[in-house]
Amino acid sequence: MNAMDRILRANELSRGGLFREGDILSSGSPRSAITCAGNSCLWPKSVDGFVYLPYIISQLYDDMDRITIETGMLDISSKTCVKFVPRTHEANFLNIQARSGCWSYLGMTGGSQIVSLQTPGCMWSGVASHEMMHALGFVHEQSRSDRDRYVTILWENIIENQRHNFRKYETNNLNTAYDYSSVMHYGRYAFSEDGGPTIIPKPDPYIPIGQRDGPSPLDIHKINLLYNCVYTSFRSFLMTENLAQTFCRWSSVSDVFVT
Repeated sequence: MNAMDRILRANELSRGGLFREGDILSSGSPRSAITCAGNSCLWPKSVDGFVYLPYIISQLYDDMDRITIETGMLDISSKTCVKFVPRTHEANFLNIQARSGCWSYLGMTGGSQIVSLQTPGCMWSGVASHEMMHALGFVHEQSRSDRDRYVTILWENIIENQRHNFRKYETNNLNTAYDYSSVMHYGRYAFSEDGGPTIIPKPDPYIPIGQRDGPSPLDIHKINLLYNCVYTSFRSFLMTENLAQTFCRWSSVSDVFVT
């Protein structure tokens, strides 16, 4: 069972808002869930070259829960310039709570930004990494604009009122390959009506999709690209300022995301 399968199982009974793609929370209509001018949905970079995400963790978690959550953070911060740091006085921060279900907002929304990691349902480090990547501005891998070259969506096998979760978007893919092993990829049976597959890789239908352990090498690569992590080995792939201005935009006219 991959990270997204665990998330969907935990969210089956979740009641906390309007989810998009199964675990991205919107405060209103899915078509206007998040709009951001320029790169305002990205967390700001400090003068020292790091991107600091202050966070607080609910006291409802026990020690093992905290270790699981912080491991999910460490799997990102150990290989990127993104650093999760305990909040002191910062105005914008992640508020990690043991609410119902596993979910996050997309990108930086400002103020106290809730990330829900239900215990025990969401207590896997890969699930924590998945939701942190949403908070960094990433949508699911199979939502990217070129996905039809790499997977077939079996619409007839999807629960009818969940088909909207398989919409693809205009995405900036950062000139990276499609990543079947991304921690952000749906599982093969996501939202299945009768137990049949809903996503089939191509040309090889037996390629495993998604995983539960944490960010894939390409996930890490894309974080470094998105946040211009110049100190990493990916410095030759730095994105331009113009590319940065296309991320995380959700609108009724043109939906542009980063995957």
